[in-house]
Amino acid sequence: MLDDRQEAAAHPDVSDLRDDSGAIRADLVERVAAAIEADDKSALVDLVGDWHEADLGDLLAALDPELRPRLIELLGANFDFKALTELDEAARADILEQLAPVAVVLGIRELETDDAVAILEGLPKERQKDTLERLPHSKRVALARSLEYPEDSAGRRMQTEYIAVRPDATVGQTIDYMRETPDLPDRFYEIFVTDRNHRLLGAVALDRLLRAKRPVPIAELMDEDVHRLRATDDQEEVARMFERYDLIAAPVVDEAERLVGVITVDDVVDVIEEEAEEDIKALGGVRGEELSDPVWTVARRRFNWLLVNLATAFLASSVLGLFEGQLQKMVALAVLAPIVASQGGNAATQTMTVVVRALAVRELSSINAWRTILREVLVGLVNGLAFAVITGVAAVAWFKLPQLGFVIGLAMLCNLIAGALGGILIPLVLDRSGADPAVASGVFVTTVTDVVGFFAFLGIATLWFGLR
Repeated sequence: MLDDRQEAAAHPDVSDLRDDSGAIRADLVERVAAAIEADDKSALVDLVGDWHEADLGDLLAALDPELRPRLIELLGANFDFKALTELDEAARADILEQLAPVAVVLGIRELETDDAVAILEGLPKERQKDTLERLPHSKRVALARSLEYPEDSAGRRMQTEYIAVRPDATVGQTIDYMRETPDLPDRFYEIFVTDRNHRLLGAVALDRLLRAKRPVPIAELMDEDVHRLRATDDQEEVARMFERYDLIAAPVVDEAERLVGVITVDDVVDVIEEEAEEDIKALGGVRGEELSDPVWTVARRRFNWLLVNLATAFLASSVLGLFEGQLQKMVALAVLAPIVASQGGNAATQTMTVVVRALAVRELSSINAWRTILREVLVGLVNGLAFAVITGVAAVAWFKLPQLGFVIGLAMLCNLIAGALGGILIPLVLDRSGADPAVASGVFVTTVTDVVGFFAFLGIATLWFGLR
């Protein structure tokens, strides 16, 4: 018989699964890997059989790629396929490619629609079709319909498991129905009310339902002013509606107002995280990149963006070529010019980051655009004056030329104002033209501040010192 310490080691508490950084403990990963290599199913079940799907997902990510499908196969029915939704797309696709089709079908069959769709949409079309054909009819129809909706739409995010009743049903009948029906959602927050054609009429919150008397008709409790989503709505719009109205769940309807699914707040949290990650990666020119991607894939994706940056760098450097003679006569100009350009680029990036995010969440529009532009120009003016003094004093102390301090200070002021304008106007123009400002703004903004910085500093120096 196991003593208390051995029992705790075999069945670690959830709080003991992770180290101080939040990652799955390295010793647990090693024990799991050893059990997989030994084909010890019972040891694996003892170790991870009762783990939450989020912990299983992190464990899969921590294991060597060749051990991941073997873990799933050994656990069998003890593996929750929802854990695959916790992985990035590349890692999930690699696992699914190595798993037997029967194992995938058995795992997907137990999932709610939204999680099953998240796994199926990453499969090749032929494999996707073959998997659907092996599923029970009702499950196959629901998943096929969800997969027909556009990618990143409410239809892809919704789960088709929900509870709907007629308005003439009573509270007692509804409660009895929920008690006696086996195939209900694992968790739900509202009862939806539909007519005979399944058109959405309203919703009844569970707390209101449970406080009412059994003979009361559902129609008397129904809230007709329910926030509904279209199946074709973009997932960003879905997230904004949940944030704006503090929703926990929202019904999804088709073009005929028929109820087709429900989206819950846990799905929206995933959307918010995905969209934020996408915007951050887009600003760095690495959209769609995952940590599990192979070297060649990452290099190929980054190459084109780096090539564009190289072209703009040559454009900025060509400005220096216009002042080649002046740079030869006064070495201090070559030393200080990059400082002006760099500081303007940093200021522009600050503005651009705020503006791109504001555009993404629809906080910046034609109503407040001019007010925001004026604010950023004034910020550029204030910081420009401050850094003009700082860099001017530093230049004088460095090169012992008082006039050089005035020149670099004036150039710094010009470039910080230009950076503020570029940081807001370029994303706005790109957004109005239909381009994604998160993807394209960075390279254009950097080019503007480099060109303006070099031209302002060297141009003012040429006029001031009379260099020819």
